[in-house]
Amino acid sequence: MPAQSSPLLKSVHEGVMTLVMNRPERLNALSPELYDQLAQALLEAKDNRQIGAIVLTGAGTAFCAGGDVARMANSPAETLSFEQKVARLRQRNQITELLHTLPIPTIAMIRGPAAGAGLSLALACDFRYADDSAKFKTAFINVGLPGDFGGHYFLPRIVGFAKARELYLLSPTLNAQQAKALGMLTEIFSRDTLEQDVTTIAQKFAKGPRQALALMKENLNQALQNTLSQTLDQEAFNHVTSTLSADHKEAAQAFIEKRPPNFRR
Repeated sequence: MPAQSSPLLKSVHEGVMTLVMNRPERLNALSPELYDQLAQALLEAKDNRQIGAIVLTGAGTAFCAGGDVARMANSPAETLSFEQKVARLRQRNQITELLHTLPIPTIAMIRGPAAGAGLSLALACDFRYADDSAKFKTAFINVGLPGDFGGHYFLPRIVGFAKARELYLLSPTLNAQQAKALGMLTEIFSRDTLEQDVTTIAQKFAKGPRQALALMKENLNQALQNTLSQTLDQEAFNHVTSTLSADHKEAAQAFIEKRPPNFRR
């Protein structure tokens, strides 16, 4: 584990990488160092066969309050051109792109506020689990900004376009039960068991048929933009690919023998 002063704490245990945004005094608001370390950790996970699931969470009483507004207000004038600022933000937005597209199940474990870009990070994950302390808010309009980090892509697909417009333009604060009713949360767990419940789920993915999970996630992501014919083509290719895998052969044999499969790494 990195030094506790690091803005990102990273650990790997039993195939699960846990990433802890570690700025609790700022409700884990995103800083330049945290952007860089999150992106680097996710890029490293992409090609690491030891990692079968990723859990993203925040230290202390918050998931992530989004961009650091105090830093925005007090930052000195920059010499970067407009185009350079756009390119820098697009580079940082790679974090949500990776959470969505990595061939690894990604899980947001949420306590307290998930706001602005912090909400976008959670929405980019495959699963979102929270306790009843969780609060959700798009928040961008409150600081005079339209929003970034992919929220305009993810939120309408999760809650519908009409509700997404409401959540962005009016920026209400949702509690965990309201978010769950809209489909923004996979499940709500108790405060005492949240971490253990999420760990159990993550370890299930890590012990599962990883190629099938990766290709299933790819199918679902591509189906958001593909035609039916294109989706059927991709399903056929990925399905036949998986029939040739050791994981499939082990799962089929285990089914016949009425035992749990043992997927080798």
